[in-house]
Amino acid sequence: MKRFKQFLVVCFVFLGAITLNAQDIHFSQFYMSPLNLNPAMTGVMNCNVRLVANYRNQWASVLKGNAYNTYSVSYDQKIPVGRSDYFGIGGSFWGDKAGESSFATLQGRLSLAYSKKMGGGRKYGNYLVVGAEVGGSQRSIDFLALRWGTQHDGAGRFCETCPSLEDQFNQDNLIFADVGAGLLWFSVFKGGNFYVGGAYTHLNRANVSFNDEEFEPLYSKFTLHSGGEFMISDRIGLVPGIVTLIQGPSFELNTGTSLKFLLGNTRLNHQAFQIGAWFRLANHFEESTTADALILSTRFDYNTFSLGFSYDINVSSLSAASNNNGAFEFALTYKICGPERRGVYCPDF
Repeated sequence: MKRFKQFLVVCFVFLGAITLNAQDIHFSQFYMSPLNLNPAMTGVMNCNVRLVANYRNQWASVLKGNAYNTYSVSYDQKIPVGRSDYFGIGGSFWGDKAGESSFATLQGRLSLAYSKKMGGGRKYGNYLVVGAEVGGSQRSIDFLALRWGTQHDGAGRFCETCPSLEDQFNQDNLIFADVGAGLLWFSVFKGGNFYVGGAYTHLNRANVSFNDEEFEPLYSKFTLHSGGEFMISDRIGLVPGIVTLIQGPSFELNTGTSLKFLLGNTRLNHQAFQIGAWFRLANHFEESTTADALILSTRFDYNTFSLGFSYDINVSSLSAASNNNGAFEFALTYKICGPERRGVYCPDF
């Protein structure tokens, strides 16, 4: 029975990669991967330059060495315009590889944003940000490593010489362009900040079929997100957030909060520690929306460095095979700050 459950998980993972092409990569620490969340977050920072690195490993308890591995790096900076506004420019690169078939996607993107001050003073400010991105992607798969349903005799035995469905595909590598846009509004005030944003990506609905005689569009994705930071005392704050992803038949909702402890909060010595719990709802293979994972996270800020770690506890119907093991994730942010002669009003992502 245990092997049968593991087989079901492998089948689910493979089908998710091939038939549910609408599903993009995602990170549980979504605000520590800003350019992957919304192009309008490009350049939205309290420094001049930001470098971000992310790594995620998922389903290792079931797939062992063939687990999902996702990594991302990004660079963005802001350029002052006039007295209060900013341009943000950036670039990002991410890769994802999963399963025994080495189903992989690589993507590189350039993003541009403009932050317009809508009101405020020296100690508070409201901004509206418009962003856009353009990039190119490569997708590949090793069909020879796949096992098809026609190669199983129904009694649990695999027949390598039985006919497969590989001839349905005539290419194992494809390249396509990708375009997206986003909006962000944020307000920074004494003791906290608040923001709300949305993104619409895969505007061009590129063909991602491994059969060049068929058209299989990449579903456009809607991202809605909101959050903030609210200090409840001089040393303790709440950092709530919510992210909703809608892409074709796929739906995902992440929500939760972190508790932030300020260990030092001077200009030359900023230290903070966060611990949080988040919950994810998702639909699985076009089924009804159910609980997917409980996410435990930590984050440590030391001046311009931020280090985050999270672990997903699987609570979906796959938990019997995964033993509740989901994914672990690391995030690293480094900001380069320089002289700034004007007031800067940005959330601290």
